[in-house]
Amino acid sequence: MDKRTFLKKAGLGGLALASGAMMWSCGGEVAEKAPKVLQPVSGIPSNWVWLRPQIDLSDDEWKKRFEAMRAAGIEAVLPEIYNGMEALFDHPNFPVKARVLEQILPLAKQAGLQVHAWMWTMPLRNPEYRAKHPDWYAVNRKGESAHDKPAYVSYYNFMCPCHPEVPAFVKGNVEALAKIAEVDGIHLDYVRLPDVILAKALQPKYNIVQDQEYPAYDYSYSENCRNQFKEKTGIDPMDIADPAAHEEWYQFRYDAISNIVNNYAVPTAKKYNKTITAAVFPNWESVRQQWHKWDLDAFLPMLYNVFYDEDVPWIKAQVEAALGRLNNSKPIYSGLYVPSLEPADLAKAIQLSKEGGAKGVSFFDYGAIKDEHWAVIEKVLKS
Repeated sequence: MDKRTFLKKAGLGGLALASGAMMWSCGGEVAEKAPKVLQPVSGIPSNWVWLRPQIDLSDDEWKKRFEAMRAAGIEAVLPEIYNGMEALFDHPNFPVKARVLEQILPLAKQAGLQVHAWMWTMPLRNPEYRAKHPDWYAVNRKGESAHDKPAYVSYYNFMCPCHPEVPAFVKGNVEALAKIAEVDGIHLDYVRLPDVILAKALQPKYNIVQDQEYPAYDYSYSENCRNQFKEKTGIDPMDIADPAAHEEWYQFRYDAISNIVNNYAVPTAKKYNKTITAAVFPNWESVRQQWHKWDLDAFLPMLYNVFYDEDVPWIKAQVEAALGRLNNSKPIYSGLYVPSLEPADLAKAIQLSKEGGAKGVSFFDYGAIKDEHWAVIEKVLKS
């Protein structure tokens, strides 16, 4: 369901590189050697890492981590900067917890890494905003709002894509990040509605059996969605006997999400000359996420095989299927779930991704990558 649910924390450990070489100044005093600045790769990077910044980390520790990532063959980091609860940058109109993005940008660039700001798109969790805008939220077929009765987990406070104010709100978050000159790109996450059917391996963890689309998980039946669909087709979605088989109603919800991406997020990123990507689902139908129709620069599908009770070769098949839906028009970068992959399987997953046509890979997430994983990553990426 969610790439955060099964995270197992682990540190970078022995790969942290020492820094701080010294030189003599003209006056005979010891001075720090000017840091060597590596130029980030041009264009879209090949190898990425998702990471959730620690707000109390020192500049020296960030520098060590970034240098180690770059030495292992990583070309871009995807720091989680906005999560619908708080911002980790100087957001002009949303609660700011810390200005981590401003801290890490020069350090990542010095190490030769691109920085693509990772933002949650549709969930809005902040209590102040929830209190002010209860009508912004998606509603399931039972009439329950994600505002106060979210599906599955407490942070599934998904906004409704049909609400007239929601696209502009998303646009504002994209623009707040895109205005930052040093940011290379915007990375969208949760660009969807709640899962109507969870991935196979996740259902037992929530004590759920989803052999069909049940009303409690079927979104969005908000007044805005119902009225807009009725105006378009003459049908109230609540009157549809079998919503899962109703192609127009399915497509309407796909299009509602695609509208936010193609007509609000993408033009805003491009206005500031930013690359724009998204973390997307392989089972896209189950989250109303028809991402092969999005005008993004690249896609990072979360090919977490363990969530789907699949072996590593499934990753290659999913890359091929994604490229087929895209007519090979945009690059794919396999999102790999490190906690479920032993080092040998990680090497295999990288190789199979490339064999399937992926331009590279992205690792979820930095905190889960152990020393033995880093050794494999460096060996495979540089081979």
